[in-house]
Amino acid sequence: MLHYEQLKLTEASSLAVKEKRRRRKKLMVPTAVLVICLVFSSFFGFVGGLAANRLGSSDDYYNVIETEISNQIMNLTTATGNSPSTVAETASIIRQSVVEISTETVATNFRMRQYITGGAGSGVIISSDGYIVTNHHVINNARSITVTLTNGRRYPAILVGSDSRTDLAVVKIEAEDLAPAVFGDSSTLVVGELAIAVGNPLGELGGSVTSGIISALDRAIFIDGETMSLLQTDAAVNPGNSGGGLFNIEGKLIGIVNAKSSGANIEGIGFAIPINSARPIVNDLLEHGYVRGRIDTGLSLVEISSVEMALWHRVNSLGLYITRSSNPELQNADRIISVNGNSIVSEACFTAALSPYNIGDTVTITVDRGGREISVQIVLQEQRS
Repeated sequence: MLHYEQLKLTEASSLAVKEKRRRRKKLMVPTAVLVICLVFSSFFGFVGGLAANRLGSSDDYYNVIETEISNQIMNLTTATGNSPSTVAETASIIRQSVVEISTETVATNFRMRQYITGGAGSGVIISSDGYIVTNHHVINNARSITVTLTNGRRYPAILVGSDSRTDLAVVKIEAEDLAPAVFGDSSTLVVGELAIAVGNPLGELGGSVTSGIISALDRAIFIDGETMSLLQTDAAVNPGNSGGGLFNIEGKLIGIVNAKSSGANIEGIGFAIPINSARPIVNDLLEHGYVRGRIDTGLSLVEISSVEMALWHRVNSLGLYITRSSNPELQNADRIISVNGNSIVSEACFTAALSPYNIGDTVTITVDRGGREISVQIVLQEQRS
């Protein structure tokens, strides 16, 4: 489960490893956006997809899934004469749909020596044949992913697709007759409604069930240059709950847990991605292995925001630097000055400057290279990973 410290995100694992996440339409960017960007940037902040093979559209696929899994709730309703009405009744249905996820990642220390670190999180089964949704940050850069079911069986998993912007990912295990979650409708939620979280807190307590209420809807949370609209709940969530499910009393999945606010005197503030927001992303990841319609500059960037970082990267100015480029006219260590004339001092500014443009548009990127300004035109491509 992620921790926030004054809205800065940290990932906690079962081995106490902390990992930071990075995220990355023909009009000029509104002046107000750039002003805000400049004000807040004064000091300058194994993803690969395997497309799932489907015979029909992903919507058709989900229709099959939901027809298949609605029997869980129907069976309980028949037995009791009513829909699930207590946390205990609901928990008996939903616990089997949530899994533990453990990962191994190669990390590099300050002496540039590599070592293996372990991570832990949760996931929600979305098909009986082994597709599981989790958070991007849970599996980001993982060289191996292992899924453990509630019955204790462990399976190696492959990455189907991942999206850092929405913090969602889909993995696949080779298993049959699993118990997928029933998708709910997060647009019908109201503040005060009962919410039940299931996950793997601390990376060691898989299948844990906690309950609370929906504390707020559409809570805007700024994380690593992205503003996410999340559900807020006071159901207890902890490190390791990331990627787990948030359910309503009917046992329907209403959100994917992805963050917890923490700090001095803070309790009972957890966040989840609304399922209505997550579903189209998951659809794309299932069908294509990536989220369609996203622009790609062909650049990898690093934001140098401190003197220490500048010394480490051997540059003499703060700002946004290119670390890799698919365009030969742009080079490693070029510092981006502007996009179509709009000043750039941070990755958030860069994202804002590109937001009005679409795939196929041409933009001019101006960089500083050893004190010399160079302008290069690039055509925006579709991001496929």
